[in-house]
Amino acid sequence: MRKESIVVILSGGIVGLLSVLLTVKIFGDNTNPPNMGFCIACFERDTAGALGLHRAEPVQYIRPEILGIIIGALIASLLLREFRSEGGSSPVLRFLLGMFVMFGALVFLGCPLRMVLRIAGGDLNGLIALCGFIAGVLVGVLLLKAGFNLGRAYPLKTINGWILPAIIIVLLILAITVPVFNPKASALPDGRTNSPIFSSIKGPGSQHAPLLFSLIAGIVVGVLAQRSRLCFAGGVRDTILIRDIHLLSGFIAVFAVAFFGNLIAGKVKFGFEGQPIAHTEHLWNFVGMALVGLGSVLLGGCPLRQLVLAGRGNTDSSLAVLGMVAGAAFAHNLNFASSPQGTTDWGRAIAITGIVVCVLIGLLNREKS
Repeated sequence: MRKESIVVILSGGIVGLLSVLLTVKIFGDNTNPPNMGFCIACFERDTAGALGLHRAEPVQYIRPEILGIIIGALIASLLLREFRSEGGSSPVLRFLLGMFVMFGALVFLGCPLRMVLRIAGGDLNGLIALCGFIAGVLVGVLLLKAGFNLGRAYPLKTINGWILPAIIIVLLILAITVPVFNPKASALPDGRTNSPIFSSIKGPGSQHAPLLFSLIAGIVVGVLAQRSRLCFAGGVRDTILIRDIHLLSGFIAVFAVAFFGNLIAGKVKFGFEGQPIAHTEHLWNFVGMALVGLGSVLLGGCPLRQLVLAGRGNTDSSLAVLGMVAGAAFAHNLNFASSPQGTTDWGRAIAITGIVVCVLIGLLNREKS
């Protein structure tokens, strides 16, 4: 086995292990929600809510894992001399694609990483979503074969690549200090501190592992994902396009370690019904993740990969990440997001619209032969 494959398999295994540890009571009674040790889409949504970008009180919390992934990728890229400030490859389209990827993820209730973790916890709804994800990636591959290209990225002044990491550092300070800028109005009716940083007192946003452990776990994942180029969309794409399972093997390792970890922790529950933070509308689980798969191929990487590339200085990926954050805010403010009770009319409409828009973007951005 080549060295690169060993690195990606080990990285996937560690990600799977940390995903389980974040959901078990090892550093206190509070943990991340079940089957949600990591979920890039859900955690970006929670962070958007913490900043007041949406008003869904159960999903508001600055997730240290997201901050840690970008910080870890930054550290790894600096140590390996891979930090490059570059961008300019259809930035507005990347922002838009990031929004639609988030819309699809919130119709399903999870990103590709959480989809794998849900399957590892016995949630069979994740298998339906996996079929949709593969279908979306397949459509993306067909568009790639037809000549789709958003254009090349160009070197930029170094300061450009540091903007998003600098914002992440500020968010980390806010998460640690939870400042109150108006002490005279510090008491809210429900007893929460009147801070500009919101934090859920019930629902998924109130379920989180200790901040320090979450941050360290995120940094480790960021370092490993930068070193191994871990990407589920890229793994499925390469398997279809060039019959190379190198990247896919990393997510097979995520599943294997998370599954056995859940077995040991007694957290495996096979079935469709009664799964944590999930719904059983199979068609829309399929369609939602098909949109995520298609959008991820057009972006050049899944939500996890976009975070890592943003951490290493790529401003195009930074815009995709910001697009996902904006998409999370719109999804909750405009009732696109699903809940354990099911999808919404608007969510179903936006999932179909997103696939149509992504296909149009693919067709309209083909290079002439």
